[in-house]
Amino acid sequence: MKTRMLGSTKLELSVIGLGTWAIGEEGYRKRINTGKDKGSIDTILSAMEMGVNWIDTAPSYGFGYSESVVGKAIKMSRKRPIISTKCGLAWKKNKICGCLNKKSIRSEIDGSLRRLGVGVIDLYQIHKPLPEKKIEQAWATIAGFVSEGKIRYAGVSNFSIEQLERIMTIRPVDFIQVHYSMLFQDIEKGLLAYCAKNRVGVVTYSPIERGLLSGKFSWQDIKKLPKHDHRCRNPLFADKNNFELVERLRPIALRNKMSMAQLAIAWILRHPKITSVIVGARFPRQIKETAVAADLTLSENDLTRIDMLLKNKNGQYNK
Repeated sequence: MKTRMLGSTKLELSVIGLGTWAIGEEGYRKRINTGKDKGSIDTILSAMEMGVNWIDTAPSYGFGYSESVVGKAIKMSRKRPIISTKCGLAWKKNKICGCLNKKSIRSEIDGSLRRLGVGVIDLYQIHKPLPEKKIEQAWATIAGFVSEGKIRYAGVSNFSIEQLERIMTIRPVDFIQVHYSMLFQDIEKGLLAYCAKNRVGVVTYSPIERGLLSGKFSWQDIKKLPKHDHRCRNPLFADKNNFELVERLRPIALRNKMSMAQLAIAWILRHPKITSVIVGARFPRQIKETAVAADLTLSENDLTRIDMLLKNKNGQYNK
């Protein structure tokens, strides 16, 4: 699998990383115990067999379940993957809230190290700038972890340019994790250029928008989902235009012999300023499909056509 250098670090990430949010949520929802998580471990090992060399997790993914499963998979693997995890979303009595106090973050990293079963975390980041007034304190704490040897590189997730500039005076930001997809392109409004100028590595998440861009759901299907399904609360799934866009994109995928998910990922990887795309999976078959996108490219004609469809969807062109 292709790799790209992460900003000014010495890490080369595979252009696709495995996201374990779904593994964590499923594990917590079903209360899967240590003897019943083989499927999740098989998914992680399958990703590594496909050439994925890094895994993204977080304590809040299933209240520690995701990190624990990743830790078990690491022990079963012949080669240790690059591990990325987070802090700042603490929980109490199964309720998650933003907490960036020094004491809380220190407790979080110790918990992550224990669950992952590693002596050092490769990529460690603030999950969200919540509460925002505490980001400087949190960043100074994380800088201390680098000095202590608990983490190799420090980053943030979901930060704005203004927030990045506030903490840059304390310590350079090695990388940032941000939301980016055909349906969510906010990072193109200055953030990508800022990161390139300041040598901040960029990894993105939600390339398929929780399945919407996979082409496996129709507008009618969404209406039949149970009320507790997370997609019922996602505004992207409430917009019928998004489903119409998927159908207009489908011929491009078919012409290139790609699945819709592969098309969505290949479109993101067209951008040289993006190091890697985090792709979630709960089953081996899912990562085996999406990992293939690492070696797929779209022609200039296809990219132009996609750009036109996206602008059409956003009302920038007349239909």
